[in-house]
Amino acid sequence: MAPPTVVFFPFWGAGHLMSMLDAGKRLLARSGGALSLTVLVMQPPTENDRSEVAGHIRREEASGLGIRFHHLPAVEPPTDCVGVEEFISLFVELHADHVKVAVSALTCPVAAVVLDLFGTTLLDVCRELDVPAYVYFTANAASYALMLRLPALHEEVTVDFEDMEGMVYLPGLPPVPPSSFPLPVMDKKNPNYTWFVYHCRRFMEADGVIINTASVLEQSVLAAIADGRCTHGVPAPTVYPVGPVLSLSMSSPAEQPHECVRWLDLQPPASVVLLCFGSGGFSTATQAHETAHGLERSGHRFLWVLRGPPVAGTQQPSDANFGELLPEGFLERTNEKGLVWPRKAPQKEILAHAAVGGFVTHGGWNSILESLWYGVPMVPWPLYAEQHFNAFTLVAYMGPAVAMEVDRKRNNFVDASELERAVKALMDSDSDDGRKAREKATEMKAACRKAVEEGGSSYSALGRLYEDIRKGAVRMSQ
Repeated sequence: MAPPTVVFFPFWGAGHLMSMLDAGKRLLARSGGALSLTVLVMQPPTENDRSEVAGHIRREEASGLGIRFHHLPAVEPPTDCVGVEEFISLFVELHADHVKVAVSALTCPVAAVVLDLFGTTLLDVCRELDVPAYVYFTANAASYALMLRLPALHEEVTVDFEDMEGMVYLPGLPPVPPSSFPLPVMDKKNPNYTWFVYHCRRFMEADGVIINTASVLEQSVLAAIADGRCTHGVPAPTVYPVGPVLSLSMSSPAEQPHECVRWLDLQPPASVVLLCFGSGGFSTATQAHETAHGLERSGHRFLWVLRGPPVAGTQQPSDANFGELLPEGFLERTNEKGLVWPRKAPQKEILAHAAVGGFVTHGGWNSILESLWYGVPMVPWPLYAEQHFNAFTLVAYMGPAVAMEVDRKRNNFVDASELERAVKALMDSDSDDGRKAREKATEMKAACRKAVEEGGSSYSALGRLYEDIRKGAVRMSQ
């Protein structure tokens, strides 16, 4: 008999898809062949996303791990959506019948279905098929705690969170300024907010929630979730903190090192600050000028991954046009100390380099985990999604970062003087804030690595997940 399979249903965004696949591969390895992995693939709505997903799948199929990819029929994308969260939630919901057919048609027992955090509408399909359902939460435990608390906060706070006075109290965290809340929950009248609250309520119906974090990084938050303090005493689903889940594959030794890495080879240890803003981050000319002036005045070496605004009709950042984005003479004046890179860059390889001593980051959770894995302290510059909340927890709760003032009302604008101050605070050898952030980053580097080793907390959580999933295998009726 074929081994039971775990069905993964990821959203196509790189921060979701790859993290989920890597978690699935860890579960596969931990099962020692007792489980198989089936991935249901939605056809993304744009050609660029379809091409990226196809590339990821080709690489996974070539890995020889035997992961089965099942391509679901295309659906007509929803129209007139206000934002990303509404679009993704509706798009996923449109796949309900296709998911039901695909799971029902599997000839091996189904041990569980693992849904993306935006896929809770499909919990109904899982219940209909009587298959255990888990949620894979790609953000941190603090964000999950906030989402568990949000339905009650919705009733308790009568105004929009951006208009409320005082702090919000989340168990396990320092008092949270509402200005740090994730973008989708700032406006209660927005459909994105409505969908957020919907998903938050439905998390409680899952058989378990898999979180890409390590217990040592967020101990008090995970304890608050387990104790029911985020849900008014109602037991929340079991949490499995299995992280950091990272794809750490680098270029093969036979490949020529990336130009950014070759430049870093020429720099002193821990002397370079990296500026990189994820797959969706870009700069306007006004912001790029401020950034350039701030970096130049800081006096520190830098590697700046600069992307321009999306071309009309597209959503992805464009390759930077230096003539349009940078101040006149900037490249010549900083030639000895800095490198500006206009395209995508290998962030993990850069963070792993001994020359990198700091990271100005958009604060996506995957980027934060990569930085912690390599022990690099950070300055968060949040742009969208839950990144403002990540910035708060990174500075006020976890500690491996130096704060920087980011003006949300001006599209997350940062003045040159503030960037200069933050870079100096992070990188100057006599900076007390920088020293504390460096010490914490070094401590968390060791903790992250220990967590995923045999006997570590995340290794043990993965073992508990495997045992719980193994018990739930259901043979689909033919």
